[in-house]
Amino acid sequence: MPSTSRTSRIPRARLGLAGALAALLVAAGAVGGPAAQAGEQHRPKTLADLAQRHGRYFGSATDNPELTDTAYTTILGREFDMITPGNGMKWYATEPQQGVFDFSAGDEIVDLARANRQKVRAHTLVWHSQLPGWLTSREWTADELRAVLKNHIQTEVRHYRGKVYAWDVVNEAFNEDGTYRETVFYKTLGPGYIADSLRWAHEADPRAKLYLNDYNVEAVGPKSDAYYALAKELKAQGVPLHGFGLQAHLALQYGYPTTLEENLRRFSRLGLDTALTEVDVRMLLPATEEKLAQQADWYRDLTKACLAVRRCVGVTLWDYTDKYSWIPAFFPGQGAALPWDEQLTPKPAYHAIRKALK
Repeated sequence: MPSTSRTSRIPRARLGLAGALAALLVAAGAVGGPAAQAGEQHRPKTLADLAQRHGRYFGSATDNPELTDTAYTTILGREFDMITPGNGMKWYATEPQQGVFDFSAGDEIVDLARANRQKVRAHTLVWHSQLPGWLTSREWTADELRAVLKNHIQTEVRHYRGKVYAWDVVNEAFNEDGTYRETVFYKTLGPGYIADSLRWAHEADPRAKLYLNDYNVEAVGPKSDAYYALAKELKAQGVPLHGFGLQAHLALQYGYPTTLEENLRRFSRLGLDTALTEVDVRMLLPATEEKLAQQADWYRDLTKACLAVRRCVGVTLWDYTDKYSWIPAFFPGQGAALPWDEQLTPKPAYHAIRKALK
């Protein structure tokens, strides 16, 4: 019996055109057959891929000088879905002269992140360090400094409005014993500068997540207790605080913060997101197999702690490779702190993170 299929009634010319079009689509990758699908399935999962399965991000800091290193930027663009500018958004870089702003360093990193379809954790608006000389070299009245602080925050946040996921608004506001750090802002404006900074940032970009951020707050203790009390007070006052960043600059010689998960949970109960924002695990050099194994355990454990707490939204390495780590310059005799070595080769820590995310 002659075929009565619809295909048999299509004119030959149209069939030829359809076949040619299909061939072009396949060649362009628009139509994926079994081979293309298999290739996608067998593509190695990145840290970002694995974290996304848990509803988390996995990020890295970066800085402008290393962006000329193609091997480095290839891994940066492939493995991570969140980027933090290490220095390009700090006050000394963005307002080198009063009222004169320069966003070129931050813009370069934001543009790179957007090209790689990565989000940006912006860092940092208010900090006692890396301030420009014009700010630190004179005395300010409260009214003068308040105006300077508001203008700086709102100008920078407006510039990046809609381009960043979150801001570290106030960085390192407390001493180790839980007292306020005697910064120029605290001494001149009192502790209210923190709430004001959050309010001004929120006015400038209502959609950005706003964080307080500090180091040595991973465990429950005086410093993290001070942040807990402050966060509770700010939330009660309706101040726009959305998250608490635990930097997690750890050192093998000082011991692992065993109450990390408990600490993350108590901030979550306040209705805050938490994040591990500047992670590295340094050691006394030279690195040995034993130290690298212990370091891997710590990276695994801190990753698992974040995964265990629903409102811990992600982990950011403070750059991903020992090649560009800040540690050796600030802690002589220490280093090897990151999951990739100086040759950009993954270390045991990298594989431990992957295992924790699977």
